[in-house]
Amino acid sequence: MRLWRVLRAMVEDVWGQGRTVELLQRSLAFAALFFVTLVPLLIVIAAAFPSRGGGIAEWITDGLGLTGQGATAVHRLFVSRGQVLSTTTGFGLAALAVFGVSLMAAVQGVYERIWQLDRGPWHAIWRQTLGLAGLIGYIVLAAWSGTFWRHSTVQPTFRIVATTVGGVLLFWWLQRLLLAGRVPPRDLLPGAVATMAALAGLRLFSRLVFAPLLVSNAVSYGTVGTVLVVQSWLIGVGYTVYGGALAGRALVLARREP
Repeated sequence: MRLWRVLRAMVEDVWGQGRTVELLQRSLAFAALFFVTLVPLLIVIAAAFPSRGGGIAEWITDGLGLTGQGATAVHRLFVSRGQVLSTTTGFGLAALAVFGVSLMAAVQGVYERIWQLDRGPWHAIWRQTLGLAGLIGYIVLAAWSGTFWRHSTVQPTFRIVATTVGGVLLFWWLQRLLLAGRVPPRDLLPGAVATMAALAGLRLFSRLVFAPLLVSNAVSYGTVGTVLVVQSWLIGVGYTVYGGALAGRALVLARREP
């Protein structure tokens, strides 16, 4: 009965807080900001280090569980490395970095609403900048983890451990950073674990639903169809990032109840 009460309290808290936070709208904003600001930065990074695999395209195809035609359709979204490096300017990179910080500002705002905290001061933008660098670093790690010990028996295990452990550490640290230490670290760890569990569930769902949908859309609508599916997947990523934090907070509160 105790376990049932805890689960019920968690579900009610997640549902109520999700409506308060406006989870759908926040996830839509996350997907739009991610695609417009972070994807171009990751494309440039992948182009600058061609020896480490396919970069952002590799990360997206792995997240969607794509192979064959689906993976090829995603790779076609991104221009060649030579074209990226020849057309990228310092001003363009600076603009992308500035707009990328807005993604972290949006994430910070949602985290603060989840934990019912006041908005952080404007001069704490360095936290958002550092958070952006950490997120980019994790995505690069996840994309490149498949290139180490390729075709060996230890490679799949290494990739799972690197992405899972790295993801838990990232989302634990990201909450701690953006919330400026206003929530005890032990209370943030459940949210990080829940986020990675939700991302694993999203990957399974994507393999069953998004992967075949992307192939059919690519055939029917070309590049536009592929973009729509990728954008839908990013909305799901937004749901998992925010939903994981909501579930972590609900677990912490449920455990405190007598």
